[in-house]
Amino acid sequence: MESVKNITEQNKLVAAIKANDPKVLQMLYQENYGKIAAYIFKNSGSKPQAKDTYQEAFIACYQNIKEDKFVPQSETALQGYLFTIAKNKWTDYLRSAHYKKVQGMNEVVSLGLEAPEPFSSEVSEEESNLDLAMTGFSKLGDECKSLLKLFYFEKKSMEEISELINITDASARNKKYRCMQKLKTIVANLKD
Repeated sequence: MESVKNITEQNKLVAAIKANDPKVLQMLYQENYGKIAAYIFKNSGSKPQAKDTYQEAFIACYQNIKEDKFVPQSETALQGYLFTIAKNKWTDYLRSAHYKKVQGMNEVVSLGLEAPEPFSSEVSEEESNLDLAMTGFSKLGDECKSLLKLFYFEKKSMEEISELINITDASARNKKYRCMQKLKTIVANLKD
């Protein structure tokens, strides 16, 4: 009997959301933000990213309720539904070309490909790392050079690259990963 009562509460909550009850909307927003933000922080996110993702998820949940695309099935259905939307939005972001470009550029920077200070008369460690990385890059095979140039210098998405070289997206991602591993190995050997 308790679960029927709780499902009734969920139905009342859904009805209040459909009626645009500001107190219910605010309560729902505030009660669920912490859990979703914690999930995003735990999965490589920042506070602004958590806020943005949560707001997008909340709006999507709100619209789905208004359009009768959601009907509660348990006593925590709405909260679980909101969490699932936020989790999926965050996962989509992590899979996105934008995120991969940022992460990929971090890999390149860790190899020493960041730009040296302009007008520096001394040979700095950054310039030395850049030279090592460029030497390593020149020792890669043509396929790896081409793929890495398309991704890092021409800023092509993995989808665009896969179309250009006639392979699947997954194969293109694997090939890019293997090429980066080869480059890291070559650079490490050059440093020795």
